Amino acid sequence: QVQLVESGGGLVQAGGSLRLSCAASGLTFSFYAVGWFRQAPGKEREFVAGISRGGGTTLFADSVKGRFTISRDYPDNTVYLQMNSLKPEDTAVYYCAADGAVVPRRLPSAYDYWGQGTQVTVSS
Repeated sequence: QVQLVESGGGLVQAGGSLRLSCAASGLTFSFYAVGWFRQAPGKEREFVAGISRGGGTTLFADSVKGRFTISRDYPDNTVYLQMNSLKPEDTAVYYCAADGAVVPRRLPSAYDYWGQGTQVTVSS
């Protein structure tokens, strides 16, 4: 059974940092590109960041470039999203997802497996 489990969300003040983790089981994680998405109340799910199978290619939404980084730990089957200089508009439920492609894609429909999400709230 494939599981993606996000953790690390919480409440933080504007300007603060959080590191989200996405731990995978039931699949060979290194065979998948991984994306992070977020969804705020009343809004569509949007792409935030992605990392390729090999870790050498990363992709970011313009709104988070320069503030967020993504990395992966192969022995631990985990992908991390480091979020710095957080803004109130970053408030959302954050999801990780696995895509059988080599490089990450921006469309949610491209992804095969999803986690349950973790809440990030940034106060002003």
